[in-house]
Amino acid sequence: MAGRVSASSKKYSVSIIGASGYSGAELTKLLRLHPSVELKALYAFSQAGKTVSELYPSLSCDMVYRQYNKEQDSDIYFLALPHGEALNIVPALADAGRMVIDLSGDFRLKNTTEHERFYKQIKPSEAVMTYGLPELFLDEIRAVKAISNPGCYATSIILGLAPLFLGNDLSLKISSVSCTAVSGISGAGRSSKTELSFPEMSENLRAYKVGTHQHTPEIMQALGTSASDPSFEFTFTPMIGPLVRGIYSTLAVQLENPADGEMINNLYKNFYREAPFVRLRDTMTEIRHVAYTNYCDVHIANVTKNGTLVIVSAIDNLLKGAAGQAIQNMNIMLGIEQTAGLLF
Repeated sequence: MAGRVSASSKKYSVSIIGASGYSGAELTKLLRLHPSVELKALYAFSQAGKTVSELYPSLSCDMVYRQYNKEQDSDIYFLALPHGEALNIVPALADAGRMVIDLSGDFRLKNTTEHERFYKQIKPSEAVMTYGLPELFLDEIRAVKAISNPGCYATSIILGLAPLFLGNDLSLKISSVSCTAVSGISGAGRSSKTELSFPEMSENLRAYKVGTHQHTPEIMQALGTSASDPSFEFTFTPMIGPLVRGIYSTLAVQLENPADGEMINNLYKNFYREAPFVRLRDTMTEIRHVAYTNYCDVHIANVTKNGTLVIVSAIDNLLKGAAGQAIQNMNIMLGIEQTAGLLF
């Protein structure tokens, strides 16, 4: 883009709070190699005192995890904490003028009633930050210093649907969306759980939180409606499968009026023409096409004469669904190329 630079000559100091989990480890790996930042501190709770290499030998990093004690001496803070914990940390960092990118769901939803319903937690009405999905809210992200990073399911599903809702100049009317999305086991976090162990998940697939998953209102909000009073019927069936990483979403969209495949494809190409991390595939995408990358692949799988669309999207849940997208947001906020440190 005109006026954008590939990397900044200034080195910004960066710290990660909640650095010992899977998303924190991905952030550590990427930020150590990023041309515009210097990784200053890694904060963890139960793992404080251990080195990164003790938990993640592949990173070959001797930095020591420390307890967070309200430090505010870095330029940028990433928070990769369980839901509810960032609410107690982010306000002070924001008030101190630090750049903040939160990976939890604490600041995503504008509707506090929906937050309480889906997260089972109460939050103040002012606990809302700019929603950091670059393909939809690029200008808003550029203008702020605090970002709420999207959820992994939400990223895959929203990017699969957004052109139909937000770029629709074809007078397409959508009556329903049915989504089935399969997540890798890493999406549940690093904590040990029997039901996520290899004996339980090998050769297995199961649905969970059907109708109650916390990413549901986030998806609806980004598409311009709400879970409480939706403008279309939405069914979301999240599933967990025997793979380490990835989100694979199949979206069945019912239109009230018919459309043809060329029309839909052109709509998507136009909508994502300046999105460096969305790839429109002419053939079916797979998890292995996006694993270990910050890409979201989208494929228009089927368009019928009666107005049914089938769209398939795929992301890596730990990168485009978490750490990679967080760094993409940081790049935008710093005024450098979105792709800096993410083309690997």
